[in-house]
Amino acid sequence: MHVGLNAQLLSLGHSYRGAGINSYIYHLLQGLGDVGSSHHYTVFLGERGYTDGQLSLCYTNWPTHGPLGRILWEQMAQPFVLRRSQVDLLHAMAFVGPLVAPCPFVVTVYDLSFLRYPEAFRPWNRWYLSKFTAVSARRARRVIAISESTKRDVVHFLGVPADRVDVVYCGVEAGFRPLSRGEVERFRCQQGLPDRFVLFLGTLEPRKNVEMLIRAYAQWRKADPAPPKSAVAGGKGWHYHQIFAVVEGLGLTSEIVFPGYVISADLPLLYNAADLFVYPSRYEGFGLPVLEAMACGTPVVTSNVASLPEVAGDAALLVPPDDETQLTESMRRAWGDASWRKEAVARGRSQAAGFVWERTARETIETYERALDT
Repeated sequence: MHVGLNAQLLSLGHSYRGAGINSYIYHLLQGLGDVGSSHHYTVFLGERGYTDGQLSLCYTNWPTHGPLGRILWEQMAQPFVLRRSQVDLLHAMAFVGPLVAPCPFVVTVYDLSFLRYPEAFRPWNRWYLSKFTAVSARRARRVIAISESTKRDVVHFLGVPADRVDVVYCGVEAGFRPLSRGEVERFRCQQGLPDRFVLFLGTLEPRKNVEMLIRAYAQWRKADPAPPKSAVAGGKGWHYHQIFAVVEGLGLTSEIVFPGYVISADLPLLYNAADLFVYPSRYEGFGLPVLEAMACGTPVVTSNVASLPEVAGDAALLVPPDDETQLTESMRRAWGDASWRKEAVARGRSQAAGFVWERTARETIETYERALDT
């Protein structure tokens, strides 16, 4: 079987584009090469900084780093490229396949936030994702959903039969683990991080619920005489200005640090430096930061909605994403209850150990084979 992989969203740059979907694409490509199989893979991409000795790479000269160039390539050039390359099956790795496809295809759907929270998206992005994802999912031989929560949404919102949707979880890199005190302290000093702090990590956008987190943190500071500092890390996304306005309005400018986008190599150090990871997102297709924090031995408080309970299991404190008071109390407990923290660290590391990229790659190959057996 010759499988083509549309990896035009792959980016090795140090920006918010390097998170989320890009992480899935990068690690799946690595996993497909590592597990080995009788199949042949050709990766279609524009990122010339990416190299791989085990997969065939086909670079495009189209400006696919921007959304318009990428969409035009996917819909106009990709069908010809697939035919010329004699691809048997295409993996559309981010929501959308070509409307005119010369071969069967599989599509990965991460979440349907553009349907559940349309106000958080620019009108053009919302329209494109809503229309083209629906058409692609219905026409695909199989749909890969990265959680049971996403599968339920694909079936409900897009009308895809449940038996055509495969759940394939993401993985956690081996580098996410407890690190030595010395290297963590050096990183803390280099980055100017507080001695003890609560961490949030994610793109600064409305869906991540950062404003509510900051308000809950403000409540905590009023209730305790010596509360910890806080760090809100991540690239600036949609409507990020409102987050800084809330911080300033609550007088927390000196209490919350904003490290900005954190490169992947530094993420394990950041999680290790934190005493508590809080991730109150309203909706996630998977919620990889929760697992990464757990793998590093950091206790977690997260939301009880969408995929986050699947990912967190019984290792985290789960709270409703719109209950500010409960989030405050959960953070206070997670910070101050030594017995719970010790148990959460052990359970978290055990939970994270079950999610590996090799398994993601093997189960994805099973989906490819199932698609061509249909």
